[in-house]
Amino acid sequence: MPNVTLSFDEGLLKKSRKYAQKRGKSLNDLIRELLAREISQNKTDWLDYCYLLMDRAGANSRGKRWARKDLYEK
Repeated sequence: MPNVTLSFDEGLLKKSRKYAQKRGKSLNDLIRELLAREISQNKTDWLDYCYLLMDRAGANSRGKRWARKDLYEK
């Protein structure tokens, strides 16, 4: 199996090891499992997923269009 080298700051590394240990796993196993779960989920690509969330929100602009400058408070 190929190796990958990752860099973490010390605080994150320490917390990650404790997190993995509480679950009875090595950090390597935990990262492998998290990646496999994320990649194997039956999701559409990122943009399709965003559109799905927008559709579920049920918002309606009623045809109104905005310019970027209109989105900021004056």
